[in-house]
Amino acid sequence: MTTAPVLPEPKLLQLFDVLYHCRSVTRAAEQMGQSQPTISIWLGRLREQLNDPLFVRTPGGMAPTPRADQLIGPCREVLESLRRLAAWEPQFQPATAQRRFRLCVSDASHITLLPSILNHVRSHAPGIRLEAVRIDGNSESALGSGEADLAIGFVPWLGGGMYQQVLFDQDWVCLSARGHPRLAGGLSMACYHAEGHVQISAGTGQKLLETALARAGIERRIVLELPAFLGLGMILGSTDLIATLPRHIGQTLADMHDLQVHDCPFAVEGFTVKQHWHARYHQDGGNRWLRAVVHGLFARDGSAGSRKGSSRAGA
Repeated sequence: MTTAPVLPEPKLLQLFDVLYHCRSVTRAAEQMGQSQPTISIWLGRLREQLNDPLFVRTPGGMAPTPRADQLIGPCREVLESLRRLAAWEPQFQPATAQRRFRLCVSDASHITLLPSILNHVRSHAPGIRLEAVRIDGNSESALGSGEADLAIGFVPWLGGGMYQQVLFDQDWVCLSARGHPRLAGGLSMACYHAEGHVQISAGTGQKLLETALARAGIERRIVLELPAFLGLGMILGSTDLIATLPRHIGQTLADMHDLQVHDCPFAVEGFTVKQHWHARYHQDGGNRWLRAVVHGLFARDGSAGSRKGSSRAGA
């Protein structure tokens, strides 16, 4: 009679997931709120139960073994099942639900989208907690594992297995202080060349702007570079600098700080803002509710969700 394999405890599976992600025992201890000796003991138990070293020390950190690469997917599925089991309710009821939703969003969305989403959630689902994280190279895996629920923005690199739903299209505008001393007649190409600029390094659409500038042979006189949009409105309103940015964040900042919106004097490729979610959570009640909230607040047409690389499907 063979002995059934023993499934590692949830805390050991969580350690496996965290260590696979951060590749450091020290950082894993910090993230899990445990001492480093405790993490080392847990890792020893995990290695014994799974009969593999799982991670080996290298100059670049704790590198996973081939066996660890094979097991990380099933491990994350088990963790997600446990999380969903603990949070399970027969039917998602926003008014009584107690749940956290994590949104992958751009820096601009902190100003343009999050306030409206938060106000709606507070009014209709007071037990819901929202968490905003930056869109980055980990967003796709976070959506697949359930670590994140939605990605909202211009995220063209997301791969298969994702659903997407169009929210609105974006073109580009320029902002300046209202009453700018040299732009009373509008922003011409000559003025654009002559004025000082604020450059924003954040935003997934910035490469489109850089490509357009290079194509038009425009070299801006950058006076200030900012990592995000925080403070941009106050800076433009109190100086004679200008900035080039997507229309949604541009119009929002203009309304907040009484700025002047100018048509961009050269062509910049536009883009479409969408919400994205993984196929695994397409039928999840809470995810469906959140998608409907976002679509209801921001969609400018009646588009339905479609799976990337496949036919259209209802959201």
